[in-house]
Amino acid sequence: MTQKKINVGIVEDDREVRENLTKLLEGCSQIMPAVACESGEEALQQLPARRPEVILMDIRLPGMSGIKCTAKIKELLPKTQILMLTAYSDNDNIFEALKAGASGYLLKNTPATELIQSIVAVVEGGAPMTGQIARRVIDAFRKPTPDGLDQADLTLREKEILQLLARGYANKEIASHLNISAGTVRNHIGHIYEKMHVRCRAEATAKYLGGAERMMS
Repeated sequence: MTQKKINVGIVEDDREVRENLTKLLEGCSQIMPAVACESGEEALQQLPARRPEVILMDIRLPGMSGIKCTAKIKELLPKTQILMLTAYSDNDNIFEALKAGASGYLLKNTPATELIQSIVAVVEGGAPMTGQIARRVIDAFRKPTPDGLDQADLTLREKEILQLLARGYANKEIASHLNISAGTVRNHIGHIYEKMHVRCRAEATAKYLGGAERMMS
């Protein structure tokens, strides 16, 4: 059986970067590029009809920012996974992108093989992050939990799973890491969403990080 290719879109204003990304994806047997857009406005016009499974999104775009575009695309295409691909690694951009609905955050110096792996991983339920970005996320979790984040009722196991979600682990990886079944992981994640009043892992992570960000500012 032929494996279904992943439909990918690109939002990047730098022509050279956009063309290089397109060539990279066209050369990958697992991926089928959808359309490459040079602005958030063009992305909102072009991408909804193409319904890509994954979008590589720059942050600094002419006109509408990549973060604002991410929020708007998630309203139109809630099942589409958005990976930020940017040169900016500051806390504000990381947290704002996650709160807008991004499922991962990669820097533009990410090696090609890792970028491809990240696209595959996000489709499988992961939340890929460049190493130094993941470190910032981990450091945020090490801060005392801010008030009002709806985590008071989380069990120790649920907190462990929430941390692994934020680090980009897929469900099966969490199961292996904690030596529990994938079904048990799914049950715990459902309880986490219910207790934190969120609908997906990106919202759970962003809600926590948003409070941690306020503490660090």
